[in-house]
Amino acid sequence: MDVRLRYFDGCPSWKTTHERLHDVLDELGLSAVEPILERVETSEEAERLRFVGSPTLLIDGRDPFDGSETTFGLACRIYETPDGLAGSPTRQQLLDVLGSA
Repeated sequence: MDVRLRYFDGCPSWKTTHERLHDVLDELGLSAVEPILERVETSEEAERLRFVGSPTLLIDGRDPFDGSETTFGLACRIYETPDGLAGSPTRQQLLDVLGSA
């Protein structure tokens, strides 16, 4: 399984997602899977990668939280969670998407 976390330095939420990813992978018995961090540094790179914001999780190349975003750039991403809008997916949301991958 290939797990990537795309982010940019100006967004603090990627660190929360990274920590949750490690916890969830351990819980699922996938501690050998190390999330690959991919820093997006320029607006041009964000456009080329179709980067909808930080943090963006890719599992085997697919964004499990993909919506209808059409704007790409260096911005913080917002996730819909059971508790409202947040800068990171919840632990349970990560369990759901990684458990079904």
